[in-house]
Parts: sequence; structure tokens; C-alpha cells
Amino acid sequence: MTDDANQSQISRLWRWIKSPPQVYVAYLVGLLLVWMVSFYAGTLNPRHGTGFGPPPISPPISAPKN
Repeated sequence: MTDDANQSQISRLWRWIKSPPQVYVAYLVGLLLVWMVSFYAGTLNPRHGTGFGPPPISPPISAPKN
């Protein structure tokens, strides 16, 4: 019985959201959530691995001047 009640509430809510004024607000809220998550992910600092890292750059070897 509760599944039927939940299904009808969900379907009524979905029909309400799909009506023209609410769908614009739902779209903007979705865009805002995507922007906030991507902004937060962009501000996170990457973890640096514990390893040797890249090899050091050696100075170039010059040819003898003769």
C-alpha cells in the first residue's frame, strides 16, 4: 500500500515539476548544482605522490672550442 502511495506522490511531483514555470527553475537549479560541484572540484589541491619525481635536468654538454 505504501509503494502505491509513494508512486502516486512521485508521479504527481514529477508532473508538477514538468509544468512550464517549474521546469525553468528546475533547469536553473540543476545548472547551479553542476557549476558548484565543478567549481569545488577545481579548487581541490591534488595529492602529490611519494616517489622520486621527474629526473633532474642536467646542464647541456658543450663541444670543445678548437
